[in-house]
Amino acid sequence: MNLWFEQVVADGDPLVPRPPLTGDTDADVCVVGAGYTGLWTAWALLRADPGLRVVVVEREIAGFGASGRNGGWCSALFPAGPAALDRRHGAGAGAAMGAAMRATVDDVGAAVAEEGIACDWRKGGTVTLARTPAQVVRARREPGWIGPAEASALVGAAGVLGATVTPDCARVQPARLVRGLARAVERRGGRIVEGTTALSVAPRRVVTDRGVVRAGAVVRAAEAWSAGLAPRSVAPVYSLIVATRPLPASFWEVAGLAGGRTFTDHRHLIVYGQRTADDRLVFGGRGAPYHWRSRIRPEFDADERVFAGLRAAARELFPALRPGDFTHAWGGPLGIPRDWHAGVGYADGLGWAGGYVGDGVGTSHLAGRTLAALILGRDDPVTGLPWVGHRSRRWEPEPLRWLLVNAGLRLMTLADSEERLTRRPSVIAASLSRALGR
Repeated sequence: MNLWFEQVVADGDPLVPRPPLTGDTDADVCVVGAGYTGLWTAWALLRADPGLRVVVVEREIAGFGASGRNGGWCSALFPAGPAALDRRHGAGAGAAMGAAMRATVDDVGAAVAEEGIACDWRKGGTVTLARTPAQVVRARREPGWIGPAEASALVGAAGVLGATVTPDCARVQPARLVRGLARAVERRGGRIVEGTTALSVAPRRVVTDRGVVRAGAVVRAAEAWSAGLAPRSVAPVYSLIVATRPLPASFWEVAGLAGGRTFTDHRHLIVYGQRTADDRLVFGGRGAPYHWRSRIRPEFDADERVFAGLRAAARELFPALRPGDFTHAWGGPLGIPRDWHAGVGYADGLGWAGGYVGDGVGTSHLAGRTLAALILGRDDPVTGLPWVGHRSRRWEPEPLRWLLVNAGLRLMTLADSEERLTRRPSVIAASLSRALGR
C-alpha cells in the first residue's frame, strides 16, 4: 500500500469498495472513472444542478489510479507549452490557458475549503532548482529567476546555482483529496458504483460487467486506463515515488521547503518532491519503461531499479539522508497523448478529458468544470479555452509505439548526461521537443 492510502486508512477510511452496479439503470449523466477527472465532473454537475441523476462507474475504488498515487502537486502546469499552444490554436492561446490554469489552483483550494476536505492543502509554490551550468542557461530564460543564495534558503539542496520560482502550486495529500471528493459527490446526491468494469463507452450508453447504464450524457474519465478502451488515445507510462520516515527538525533546518513548498529541478528526466504535513520527504520521477501493448499490471507499480535511482537522486540533492530513512515506494501509470497536449470536449452525448502527462491534479478540476458547462449548455468562459475540443492523434501501432515511448525516455536520460559533459543546453532535448511539437 502506498503512503497516501496508508494514511487514509489510519484516518479511519477502510477503503472498502462501495456496492457495484446491480443490473441496468438510467441516469442523466454517467461518468466512467472515479479519479479526479470523473469526480470533479460529477461534483461540478451536481453543484450546478442538484436534481441531476449522476452515476460514476469505477472498476476498483475511488482514487485507485493516479489520483491516489501521485506526488501531491496541484500545479498550474499544462503539458503543452505556451508557444506550442499559440502555434496550434492561434496567438494568445498560451496566455489564456496559462491564466486559466493559475486560477484553477485557487479554485481547487476553494473547493477543498467549501467541502471541508482535510487533505493537507497548502499553497506554497514551486522552486525549480538549477544545479548545472546548462540548467542555469535554461532557467534564466524563464520568469522567476533567483540567485544561489536565495534559492538555497528556500530549498537547501546540494550544488544549487539558482532557481526559478512560481507561486502557482499547492502541496496536497492526494488520496485524502480524492477520497474526500468522492464523499462530497455522494453528499450532493451522486451515486458511485465500484467493482464495476466498463466494457464499452459510447454516446449515451456504458456497457459494464454488471449491467448497462443508459444516460443522456456519458463522460470518459479513465486517463491512463483509457489505453484499454477504444479509441486508445494515450499511452500509459509509469511514474514512481519513494518516501521517507518523518524527518527531524535538524534535517528541515537545512532542507527548508517550509510553507507547503514543492520542488523539482531543470533536468530533462522529470523529478518532483514535497515536504509532507508530517515532515516526510516524498520524491518521485520518471524512468520506468513503457510496457508492450500499453499493458497495465500491478507488478509494474514496483521497479527496484527505478526506486534505487530515485533514492540515490534524493540523497544527492539532500546528502543528510541515509538509506534507512526511506520507508515507502510505489508507482502507477499516467496518460501520455501522442502530441503531449491534454484535451477536453463533449459532442453527441459523449464527453472526454485527459492526457495530462502527470499534471492532472489541478487540470482535472478545470476539466470537470468545463465538461459540466458543456453538458449543461451553460455559458462559461472555460468552454472557449484552446484545449476544448482538442483530440490528440493516435499513437503508432506496436512495435513502433513501444520503440517511440521508450526511446523518448532514454533520450531524456541521455540529454541530462550530455549537459553534464558539455555544460551547455542539450541538443538531444531540443530535437526531441521539436519532434513532439512542444
